[in-house]
Amino acid sequence: MNNTAGKPTSLQQRGALTEQLALDHLLAAGLRLLARNVRYKVGELDLVLADRGTLVFVEVRSRASRAWGGAAASIHATKRRRLVHAAQLYLQQHYGNRWPPCRFDVVLFEGDAAPEWLRNAFTPE
Repeated sequence: MNNTAGKPTSLQQRGALTEQLALDHLLAAGLRLLARNVRYKVGELDLVLADRGTLVFVEVRSRASRAWGGAAASIHATKRRRLVHAAQLYLQQHYGNRWPPCRFDVVLFEGDAAPEWLRNAFTPE
């Protein structure tokens, strides 16, 4: 949500920066960007990439510290269900009934540490 002046808040700016850093990290590893910030009523997909023949849905999370579990703890069951539902909508929209292999990755940022890329971070329940 923007402030009244229409400019992004500092939290939105930090989110955009960490998302770009995550994308740069994944592109350097050979993945190919397909989409970013795909919004559905059920949730948002931060990044959608291709890793050879696999479609990768990437959630980017940032926390100032590891207190209260850090960035990883913020991806709770409700968040995962929303990501899976949004991914299903994306797949239906772009692939119909012929879905490619998929996985859910997470890129974590905590404090000033380097990003931590968790491949196959979770599977649909």
